[in-house]
Amino acid sequence: MTAVAGTVFIAAGAFWLSFTSLADLAARSGIGAGQAWAWPLIVDGIIVVATVAVVALAGQRSAWYPWALLVGGALVSVTANAIHAVVAADADVPRMLAASVAAVPPVVLLAITHLTVILTRTADPGVQPVASRPTVTAESMPALSSGEAEPTRRGDVVADRRALGWELREAGWSNKRIARELGVHPSTVGRWFAVAHLTDTTDTVDEREETTP
Repeated sequence: MTAVAGTVFIAAGAFWLSFTSLADLAARSGIGAGQAWAWPLIVDGIIVVATVAVVALAGQRSAWYPWALLVGGALVSVTANAIHAVVAADADVPRMLAASVAAVPPVVLLAITHLTVILTRTADPGVQPVASRPTVTAESMPALSSGEAEPTRRGDVVADRRALGWELREAGWSNKRIARELGVHPSTVGRWFAVAHLTDTTDTVDEREETTP
């Protein structure tokens, strides 16, 4: 909040210096004294509004338009302030120095407005930083009560069915009867036993190769 207040104070000072210079330049250019104040509001107002729009539309395709307004407004303001300094400066002051001094307020207004918008968005309490967001861990999950059973994983169910199928096969049951009992397709039961048979056969062949001189 201190940074935001400081940037607003600096922006107000830069806007006032640029405002007085542009208003005087407008009056010298033939605009009536009652309307001369509107010209700096238009020029520097574009800088403020376009800066806010650039930050708000960051990353979007339509952001090119506020960027164009921002660049155009900044060029007009800096150029007009420099011209006014050359016209109104004392004769003993170099024109280049007068133009450089007069160009500082609009440049500072552009930079400080952008900084103010960024600080305001960062300090917004409705936007919670990613690092401070609560994370859900295993420890934060509510524990199951004693009357609730932990859900069984699908892999464990398949393994239990396969083990039960082997027990029924050893008891002399057929594949179809085992499939009806376990609620699976008979081909599934056949694959269980086929895979196991191939594994046993491979292990036997490996043992024979190891024992063969």
